[in-house]
Amino acid sequence: MTFEAIIGQSFLTTHLKQGIDSGRIPHAQLFVGKQGVGALPMAIAYADYLMTHQDGGLNNMNPLTHPNIHYVYPVTTSDKVKSKPISTNYLTEWRSFIETNPYGSIHDWYDVVGVGNKQGAIGVEEANDMVSKMSLKAFNGGYKVMIVWMAEKMSTGCANKLLKLIEEPADKTVIILVTEDEEQLINTIRSRCQTVHLNLLSEDAIKNTLISTHNVEAGLAQNIAHQSEGSYRRALDLLGQEPVDLQFETWFIAWVRTAFQAKTNKQSINHLMAWSDEISKAGREIQKQFLDYSLRFFRQALLYNYGAKDLVFMVLNDKSFKFENFAPFIDASNITEISKEIELANYHIERNANAKIVLTDLSIKLTRLLHLKKA
Repeated sequence: MTFEAIIGQSFLTTHLKQGIDSGRIPHAQLFVGKQGVGALPMAIAYADYLMTHQDGGLNNMNPLTHPNIHYVYPVTTSDKVKSKPISTNYLTEWRSFIETNPYGSIHDWYDVVGVGNKQGAIGVEEANDMVSKMSLKAFNGGYKVMIVWMAEKMSTGCANKLLKLIEEPADKTVIILVTEDEEQLINTIRSRCQTVHLNLLSEDAIKNTLISTHNVEAGLAQNIAHQSEGSYRRALDLLGQEPVDLQFETWFIAWVRTAFQAKTNKQSINHLMAWSDEISKAGREIQKQFLDYSLRFFRQALLYNYGAKDLVFMVLNDKSFKFENFAPFIDASNITEISKEIELANYHIERNANAKIVLTDLSIKLTRLLHLKKA
């Protein structure tokens, strides 16, 4: 993965290369980017360019196998690793994942390692391994780089040990934290890192990549790019029309329809409880993905309601559900509260709360919020 392989982000690429060329290499960096914009590929490209620069342009080693580049990522127990898992246990799977799907999500990664409905984490055992690796002498001298992907998945114990590495860095060591949500990192780590924010990808960047990489017809590529919300990973999902997206649409439409009916039909509460029970059986990672999908749906409805139709990318397979009829119910009077409740539900599910109770509570609140009078 080199800078030349990065989709879009040309200004940032130039900025990072110039920093290395001029010797401005912060020992602790934080790469922040939404899912599918390329924060992980950018971190790998940065490490690769750093190794090439220090070798006078002669480095021809793959950054995924370079002995001076180390990787940390969320892991959990599986059929392969029964206890105390660390990233090294899944190194073969990691390299395959990056080579085939560098813009993949955390959920894609979990699918690769076959952890089922478990949630991965970066724990204290990982922190001990990180300290050990960063204390080793670099191969052929020079820099050592540690890339921590999905750094928000670090446990408190791991974060505190990493903080010590950042506060007392060894000579020529670089730690790059990659995150989709910097707010979840402890402030003491964030304040000690130089932060790099990645923009959402332009429609042209996504369209051109789909055409050149996947031989997608120009019209279809433009349509997908418009719906992708600046995420190349989302664009690939749309290209393949992932079954999970169709399932999310079915769940969402059933959810809001029943919530609307609850005002006049008290039996609808029973249907909402049955709906919550169905979703709760899907596993926590799927539940979190569905809540993210729902949040996007409500925000798209708000844009449609306020006339910003050029920014609306949602295309539904269920033609019986009319987006234009739903959108007027989402406005300034309820969008903030709806968003807050969905994010709160996501927070509780992330922390292993009873999903059925969380989703039932969210559904009951939604019945009230959908019928709020406009401000």
